[in-house]
Amino acid sequence: MTKSRSGDQGHDRSSTTWALTWQAAVGRSFFADPSLAARIRERLLGAHEREGRELVDYLLLPGELHAISTIASGDSVGSVARAVGNVVSRWVREAQPLRSPVMAGRYSARCIETVEALKHEVRALAWRPVELGLSATPTHYPHGAFRILLGLTPARGFDARPVLKLFGDSVQGARASLRRWVAERPSEQAWREWELGRGLQLATGALGPRPSGAKAVTGAAAALIAAGGSSQVEGALRLLEVWVAAKMQLGRGTPLRELSSSEGARGRALVGLLALRHRVCSASSVARHFGRAKATLSEQMAACRRRSVDRQILETPLRRILDEATALVARDSTTRGGGRGD
Repeated sequence: MTKSRSGDQGHDRSSTTWALTWQAAVGRSFFADPSLAARIRERLLGAHEREGRELVDYLLLPGELHAISTIASGDSVGSVARAVGNVVSRWVREAQPLRSPVMAGRYSARCIETVEALKHEVRALAWRPVELGLSATPTHYPHGAFRILLGLTPARGFDARPVLKLFGDSVQGARASLRRWVAERPSEQAWREWELGRGLQLATGALGPRPSGAKAVTGAAAALIAAGGSSQVEGALRLLEVWVAAKMQLGRGTPLRELSSSEGARGRALVGLLALRHRVCSASSVARHFGRAKATLSEQMAACRRRSVDRQILETPLRRILDEATALVARDSTTRGGGRGD
């Protein structure tokens, strides 16, 4: 989310809001010492004392650290991430003197582009301890900003105003609105997309010439894979397959894998192009999914790129693809369920 703020000399400076995530490596804990939770909180606050930085929300967990940060243009999200991650890594090594990495890879930094997305992120951070079994309700967990936002815990240096402004003009009204917003727990699919988009879960499956593998995904790929019903890329490809077949008016009978006609080849190529466009997987993975040679699939994909009608299909917005594909899958499931009941 990009916004403008007034500088010292009356000039506007744009800023961007980021969702930052650090994940502990296997066998490591950010709470290895009882004092670490409070120290990490102070480190987060300290990393945002510089002009042009704002800590919007945060959550500290034994295996995950989360922060929502607004950072002015000219500054670097990496600078904030390193200011936190490097110090926390040193503290954890002191508490756990093991010869192994503290972090499970590089930090994740995801740009939050809209106010609505920011509100969803606030909800996710409130529910994350419950999702991990660390708290019975969002308001019970002590190591995050949610209790401060609701006025249940003293702020101790944290500014709740950026979040409260999203929910109302008065503090009391904003807190009531925030409570109502957070009352709705994220769905299983929403959690899959959230975890995939932050590298907390890896996409798995045939991710190239090898029969199995794992990789980090973000954005559209995370949304498609999550909508497919698991963390496997095959679920996303099946979802795209259903949608492409419907766009081509092929009916709901035979899967694209089994169609030997030219329309079947075109459909498989469209699925491959959509998978590449949204960075779900490689052409090799799509070829393996359909049981076809990569060279043959690539030729068919090139032909699709030359057809205007196919280019229009490929330019369909991702949200529309997801909405229509999930509706098709739900309709098919309902139809099959009704058939069993006859």
